[in-house]
Amino acid sequence: MDDANHKHAKVWHLVPHDASAIDRMSRSLKLSPIVAQLLLNRQQAELPQAERFLASPLTGLLEPELLPGVPTAVERILAAIAQNKKICIYGDYDVDGVTATAILLRCLHLLQARVDFHVPHRLEDGYGLNKETLQKLATEQGVNLIVTVDCGIASVDEAAEADRLGMELIITDHHEPKETLPAASALVHPRLPGTAYPFGGLSGAGVAFKLAWALCKKHSGSAKVTPVLREFLLDAIMLAALGTVADVVPLFEENRIFVRHGLARLRAKPILGLQLLLRCAKLEKKENVGAVDIGYALAPRINAAGRLGTARLAVELLTTSSEERAMVLADYLERQNKERQTMERRILHEAREQAARHLHAPALVLASADWHPGLLGIVASRLVDQYARPVLMIAVRDGQPHAQGSGRSVPGFMLHEALQACTSDLVGHGGHATAAGFRILPESIDIFRENFCAFVARQRGAEPQPLRLTLDAEVPLSALTTGMMQGIEQLEPYGAGNPPPLLLADRLQVVGAPKKVGEGERHLAFRVKQNGKEVRAIAFAMGERCDELMSQGGVCCLAFTPRWNEWNGYKSVEIEVKDFQAGPQAKLG
Repeated sequence: MDDANHKHAKVWHLVPHDASAIDRMSRSLKLSPIVAQLLLNRQQAELPQAERFLASPLTGLLEPELLPGVPTAVERILAAIAQNKKICIYGDYDVDGVTATAILLRCLHLLQARVDFHVPHRLEDGYGLNKETLQKLATEQGVNLIVTVDCGIASVDEAAEADRLGMELIITDHHEPKETLPAASALVHPRLPGTAYPFGGLSGAGVAFKLAWALCKKHSGSAKVTPVLREFLLDAIMLAALGTVADVVPLFEENRIFVRHGLARLRAKPILGLQLLLRCAKLEKKENVGAVDIGYALAPRINAAGRLGTARLAVELLTTSSEERAMVLADYLERQNKERQTMERRILHEAREQAARHLHAPALVLASADWHPGLLGIVASRLVDQYARPVLMIAVRDGQPHAQGSGRSVPGFMLHEALQACTSDLVGHGGHATAAGFRILPESIDIFRENFCAFVARQRGAEPQPLRLTLDAEVPLSALTTGMMQGIEQLEPYGAGNPPPLLLADRLQVVGAPKKVGEGERHLAFRVKQNGKEVRAIAFAMGERCDELMSQGGVCCLAFTPRWNEWNGYKSVEIEVKDFQAGPQAKLG
């Protein structure tokens, strides 16, 4: 199979529907049948569960003291504040780590703590706790207490070093724990072994929010916190929403509540730094800023500093009250993001060229001395979407003993378990099911590739599996009404585990000639008609497939997501094409 065909060969799978279950849910919850079907497709089969999913009230957040480790962490932090000890929030350089750091930093400032923060430099320090940094914090800055956010649960040796240096350690994290847990005053983690917190899918920022909430309650001496702390907690939910979306954790239960209410706060009363980032992204006038805007506009700008330089500036942007300083920082992040986009396009092109030589491999393990380590994860994600298999990318840097790697996985394949199985080839690794990082000696890359691919082959089969599109329902174009759009909007916010609806329409006729649009004519814009109903369609990154679309006289089937098109104050429903098949009848697998 050549690369061009491989990119387009997708298997369409239409989810079977249970008419009686749809009817029962539709009647009981007074929903349209399509919304009921979408809920069932997202495993919201029980009526109370589906109702809770749709409502997602702020009161649905579990009390913070239920989170393992929180009561002890609160006690130790408040004791440190009372004793005027120096506290350091030790974060991570991605959006989840940056927002988690900002949440706890703002919280402890309000509680009059002597507090500073440290975010590792991606290239110089690497991920997580670092022994040399711990030594500097102890000897040069006089830190007494370290509180980690979004890291630390696997840092057994580093925890021992902190103890040796006389520093108390509190770890808050959501990554996979290893067999041995680090020794610390408190371990705050939703899936801590031996505990049973009801929702294990929190992001690092979600965990940090829970700790901040518990601190505010204890400080206020009541579940009802002071007005100042209440405003802070609403801002903290907004920051937790950013971290939750950016870290691609499942948008169910508490995560869905964070994102829904965080977005509402972002639209109504964004903090200074986010106001300026919205302006940079030209979103300040958009009424309905959504999770997709976090994922594609805000998160990349926050991430840009940590990917190419130091994430410390991103934390500062999210915590400063100086408009002048915030403008300087937002401008810097905007420039960094543009540089990141240019570099990312080049790396993606080079990675695709390498991937073309391994199309029959069950996984892709790609390496280069010309790639920036901070961009590996983004590019790996794009390649997973294209090639439907686990992807690991490795940056080999001159003068550095270890190469740095980052990986992304496909649904159902546990990446952290695969790296654990190949641990003898690696210097170190960490992460979770869908995303992970690792370090490796350059001379070990070839044998690691062999062993990793062998493990993937045992788990998923030797031949790569075709790209699979799961379609929610088949609908005629006539069903794409304003009422239907308002109905399916109840499922927002969309994200991991709750994707936008993907619908099927067949026997469509392209009206007129499709247009190649956008930079480099990368996209296709066209109109389709079915039984007298005509709709505008946009197919991103499918410009090269124009001839294929018209190959059967313009008769086609579309897999699409309906969306609003707003122009000059007028709203209409259009369709965003995710894939198409030429011909009148869709081939389903």
